[in-house]
Amino acid sequence: MDYIEFKIETTTEAVEAISYFLSDDLEAGVEICDPKDALNQDKTQTWYDFIDQSLLDQDMDTVYVKAYFNKGIDITEHKKIIENKLQHISEFLNVGSAKVTVTEIPEEKWANEWKKYYKVFNITNNVIIKPSWIDHEKEENMITIEMDPGMAFGSGTHETTSMCAILLEQYIKFGDHVLDVGTGSGILAIIAAKMGGDVLAIDIDPMAIKVAKENVENNKVDVILKEGNLLEVVESKADIVVSNIIADIIISLADQVKRMIKFDGVWIASGIIDTRKDEVVDAIIKNGWEIIDIVAKNEWIALAMRAGQ
Repeated sequence: MDYIEFKIETTTEAVEAISYFLSDDLEAGVEICDPKDALNQDKTQTWYDFIDQSLLDQDMDTVYVKAYFNKGIDITEHKKIIENKLQHISEFLNVGSAKVTVTEIPEEKWANEWKKYYKVFNITNNVIIKPSWIDHEKEENMITIEMDPGMAFGSGTHETTSMCAILLEQYIKFGDHVLDVGTGSGILAIIAAKMGGDVLAIDIDPMAIKVAKENVENNKVDVILKEGNLLEVVESKADIVVSNIIADIIISLADQVKRMIKFDGVWIASGIIDTRKDEVVDAIIKNGWEIIDIVAKNEWIALAMRAGQ
């Protein structure tokens, strides 16, 4: 099946709001193309030398958010809806040019063209992410996760995911019960399981659960997957809760997670743009959480918290 791509030229500041609108309201597959990602990779790795120089020559302040739909949609109507929403978002955030470009992508190109840009990389010092079509010799004492990029659910390249993984690595203990809220591709659940966690992963999106199930099976780990909202599907308390979502949902989860975590348990939350850090921190503290760690990468913030007394 062919696909329709809507490419939106914007800024890092507006990425979160635009992506959430596209995936939640329009049910689109979403891809974020941020040229700064290339600059943040480990330059000591051999593959860094093969990065297309044109990527490094781009305007580093311009980010592209791409939305994908099956062919057959009303393109004119979808473009109008997107442009109206961008106008609304611009009242609160800097959306940049907000230029919208529409392209039809043949299925064959969709299936193969992007592979040449996806490489093996370290998400933490001890965790490697590799695509399924690349052979990679397993390194001693390293955890290898096989993860192919998907349209909407994340493959580990974004700062928000890597910060969650770094904090997981710091706080998880073998045998900990881990709850992954909004699992998406399942990448954090898989990492937690390979670190020795007993993992339950949940998501309200049935397609995310389907993708996560495939990734869990490909990585040969035991992860329980459930579709639904937090309080509806979780029956026991966790030692660690991880949620890589967005600021608004993290704020709304503060009270619910407190009821789902054990005494002295750790909640790891990411997906917070730095312009909303104070708002999230205030809401977290008001709900009785003690912030024990803050990690920052570029414009993104991740928190590790314990429930206060």
